[in-house]
Amino acid sequence: MHTVKSKKQLKTRIKKISGQVQALEKQLDDGKECIDILYQISAIRGAVNSLMANVIEGHLLEHVAHENSAEKRHEEVEVALKLIKSYLK
Repeated sequence: MHTVKSKKQLKTRIKKISGQVQALEKQLDDGKECIDILYQISAIRGAVNSLMANVIEGHLLEHVAHENSAEKRHEEVEVALKLIKSYLK
């Protein structure tokens, strides 16, 4: 999934995440139980992880896999790995 080609789908996912964050804020304002808040945070994290995985997959398939230059392809892989490592911290 490439960001330009899949803009509508990505924006839909982002709106879902935004709704989840708003629900979390409401839970906090309403004094909900800790476990409910933890489940909501978990759902948000899962949605963000899924979004990240889809964008990374699209980047690798669209930009890295189709790169003709082996040197440029290696550089793109290194950039992607650096990003993934940063995200996982």
